[in-house]
Amino acid sequence: MSQLIQDVANHITHFFNENMPFNQLLGMQVSRLDDFQAEIKLNWHDNLMGNPVHKILHGGVTAAVLDTVGSVAALLYGVKSLRSEAEIQTFYAQLANGGTLDMRVDYLRPGKGQQFIASAQVIRRGNKVAVCRMDLHNEANVHIATGTATYII
Repeated sequence: MSQLIQDVANHITHFFNENMPFNQLLGMQVSRLDDFQAEIKLNWHDNLMGNPVHKILHGGVTAAVLDTVGSVAALLYGVKSLRSEAEIQTFYAQLANGGTLDMRVDYLRPGKGQQFIASAQVIRRGNKVAVCRMDLHNEANVHIATGTATYII
């Protein structure tokens, strides 16, 4: 990853970790970005519980973390074509204009664990939209959920 792209990746990480109150409320932290993938970690706390009898992750939290990691991956994938400071400044100005157009989540297993790791990769990108595949595992690498989403970028 070039230094220019690394600087933008750092900006995206800061934006999602520090400027989005919902991500902070849940405790999401962008933990890895590279040319084609993103990763977010989420530590368990009881406020994330969807089933108090079995102490499992709420399905809405699962969907939210998958949506967020997919969004980060779609943004980063679009950044790789930026070449100048002017293009980067335009990207920053338009950062808030992106969004999720469609998302599907398949819940594979109960969300049990102490830490959850969501990863995403872009599987198709056009001029205005990107399609991502996202996965959620726990710290023991148990596959909890998978999803696909389309983002406007």
